[in-house]
Amino acid sequence: MRAVGLSTHIWSNNTRSVLLLAGFPVLMVGLLYGAQLILMGFGLIQGTARGLEDDLVLAGSMLGFTVPAALLISAIWFAIAYLGNQVMIDVMTGARKVGRRDAPDLYHQLENLCISRGVPTPTLRIIESASLNAFASGLHQGRYSVTVTRGLIEALSPDEMEAVLAHELTHILNKDVRTMVIASIFAGIISVIAELVFRGLFHVRGGKDNKNSGPLILIGMAIAGIGALLAVVIRLMLSRTREYVADAGSVELTKNPDAMIRALRKVSGRSKLAAPDEVQGMFLDNQPDASGIDAIFATHPSIEDRIAALVKYAGGRDEAWPSTSVPETRAYKDV
Repeated sequence: MRAVGLSTHIWSNNTRSVLLLAGFPVLMVGLLYGAQLILMGFGLIQGTARGLEDDLVLAGSMLGFTVPAALLISAIWFAIAYLGNQVMIDVMTGARKVGRRDAPDLYHQLENLCISRGVPTPTLRIIESASLNAFASGLHQGRYSVTVTRGLIEALSPDEMEAVLAHELTHILNKDVRTMVIASIFAGIISVIAELVFRGLFHVRGGKDNKNSGPLILIGMAIAGIGALLAVVIRLMLSRTREYVADAGSVELTKNPDAMIRALRKVSGRSKLAAPDEVQGMFLDNQPDASGIDAIFATHPSIEDRIAALVKYAGGRDEAWPSTSVPETRAYKDV
């Protein structure tokens, strides 16, 4: 059940990252084309006054002017996201940076895990929330971070916390974290743009009539809808197997599957943390509030499935803590 150093898994993450980055300008162009059709349908852009096909061709020809603008916007957004992705995540989650003096026990655990793998220690961050959750973030060496919640610190024992830190470190080593950051910060803006297009429809006032207005608006809305559904597509691209792999990586680093199982048991049902959907995909646990269609598009496998995998493949023991009672453990009082 080896996770760290899986070349195929890392190659797959690198490929997804490239596809997400390359697809961003293409999707921007698609959304622009849809927006132009909608504006033409409402008479705010002059149509051909001929057939629908001619109007579609005219909107396509306008891309000669709008595509350079889309590429420029993409380049500006890439620069902003590359330089400020961690700031954005911190603002969205309420995370704050802490150092060795602020959290010596926690910092030493993370540092020891990194020394065992011969990698630099990521920046440590804490979210002042009673929720039990954690995540890794960053795009490259020297910019990686591991974030944990106050609730997690207070609920887990030292060996359980070490297991969670090892889980997040595995995401960094296997490049999962880079793919998730690109999906949440870079590609996530697509769904925002699409939403703005839809909201703009309720504030548009028609100009000169276009006899093809109905079909143009419908086609434009369909294209914008594709952009809105992209968030779901991205979720499907980011395989849920990454969590199984990170759990396995935790066991490989700590040699303690029982600690990872106990940590997951305590996290179960207590992981809800306020953040945008795209960022929640980075969390240690992110379970939907309901079953059915929500479960199908869940970003994470269930806690039960993850524990079952650790029992089956890593030889772990599941003591199955009662859901209504979390055992008292020594908290990190120095944090």
